[in-house]
Amino acid sequence: MHIPSTSAVKSILCLEKHLIAQAVLNRLNIEEWPIAIEDLPEGSALVGGSVRDVLLDRAHLRKDLDLVVPNNAIELASLYAKRLGGTFVLLDKKREIARLVLKDWTIDFATRVGPSWETDLCRRDFKLNAIALVLDSVPKLIDPTGGLDDLKQKKISAISEQNLLDDPLRLLRALRLMAELNLTLEMRTRNWIELNQDLLLGSAPERIQTELQNLVKAPWADSVIREIKDLGLLSFWANQKNELNNAVASCENSKYLTPQELSDALPLLRLTDLLSDKGLEELRFSRKQCKKCHLLRKWKLRNDGLAFQSLNEVDRLELHEDLEEDLPALIVDLLPSQQSHWLKRWRDHTDPLFHPRSPVDGRDLQDSLGLDPGPFIGQIIRHLCHERAFGRLRTREEALKVARYLKDQNQTLL
Repeated sequence: MHIPSTSAVKSILCLEKHLIAQAVLNRLNIEEWPIAIEDLPEGSALVGGSVRDVLLDRAHLRKDLDLVVPNNAIELASLYAKRLGGTFVLLDKKREIARLVLKDWTIDFATRVGPSWETDLCRRDFKLNAIALVLDSVPKLIDPTGGLDDLKQKKISAISEQNLLDDPLRLLRALRLMAELNLTLEMRTRNWIELNQDLLLGSAPERIQTELQNLVKAPWADSVIREIKDLGLLSFWANQKNELNNAVASCENSKYLTPQELSDALPLLRLTDLLSDKGLEELRFSRKQCKKCHLLRKWKLRNDGLAFQSLNEVDRLELHEDLEEDLPALIVDLLPSQQSHWLKRWRDHTDPLFHPRSPVDGRDLQDSLGLDPGPFIGQIIRHLCHERAFGRLRTREEALKVARYLKDQNQTLL
């Protein structure tokens, strides 16, 4: 998985503060923006994640902007949507926040809160998100809470406990940012999170789900998941089965998976390790995602340490049917020599066990044997799939011969 370079982080953050503003502006590639800075009201500023990511040399990873304007943010976003042919989304009428979606760009407009930038920024969640770049003719960086120092020290700290309580989802967001940016958690902030973690129950399940979806994909998720467990932050939805606690460590030790296979396997493995089946449902994960985690959990708990050699043929076939698409998330629990063998077979899409299929389908059986649609055809297909998986059927002709025998046997019994 991609891990951002730290070399550029040191160079820009070590500049004098009055030089950082221009350096940030230069890195923003404003000529690529769908809107021109000159068209923005005087005193507009770029804030939050957009500025933070430039300072961390991550600007190339995102095409979204968070703009704060002196007033009339909703009207301004609507005007741009009409002028540029984008989509206008009203996010919060009371707080005057709106969104402009234009092709692959997402631009949020918010009206500045309070009489000064300091007032607005001090209402935000974390110090590293409370940095503003005022987009006047001479750019100016405003950092009233010490966000630059936090970035230099690679830590995350809340501006105040009350700011966390204003939106309890921020308790989890701190951990998600740690996983994405390789940050440590300031002790006072950790204490606030631990003290107020029950308030996370009041956040919308969909919002918690979104944070977790991003967290489990992040480069430093594994160490953060251990921190989450230590804090008990997700105790209401957590997986309590100790059998899965070493799952992440085994995945990280796998050297046989390709980067793409690992990036697909890790999020699924982490979610299964982190949340119970009930927790996944309560946090409104999709039925497909819940099923994937449930099946992975089921087979991880049946791992015999012998590459599942103790399973009978029926169970072995069921394993590969259940986890065909997601088998790498199970393979990482095997011994290195077993991983190599399983991956070789899984990558071969013609392998009859690792990608189980019947040699003939229902339509073929109806046409070739004159069978009527019904459960009996399903039973035949199941049998043929089983026989093919274990090398006892290889061709269509062999399959039809067996199917004809089963048909004759069934008719005799009737």
